[in-house]
Amino acid sequence: KAQADKMIADAKALEAAGAQLLVLECIPSVLAKAITEAVTIPTIGIGAGKDTDGQILVMHDLVGISAGYIPKFSKNFLLETGNMPDAVKKYCDDVKSGAFPGPDHEFN
Repeated sequence: KAQADKMIADAKALEAAGAQLLVLECIPSVLAKAITEAVTIPTIGIGAGKDTDGQILVMHDLVGISAGYIPKFSKNFLLETGNMPDAVKKYCDDVKSGAFPGPDHEFN
């Protein structure tokens, strides 16, 4: 709780200092939601759940090109679609619809 409160205070301080957005990476989805609600600037999540203002996923993770490690927050959209353009489109569609990230891709 103390660490979460500090992160929320830090996010507010960054906004007050002039930050124009925050990237929230690999944090519990509940905390990402609390930070998003505490600031007026956009929050972008990567491994931070679906309640941020936007999502980002490194292309290598999006298409499953890795060196043997697959981050919990990633999903191989290429496996589902079979080609790169459709994989990117599916990622975008799933983010817009709220299907991605799902509970399997969140930290608690």
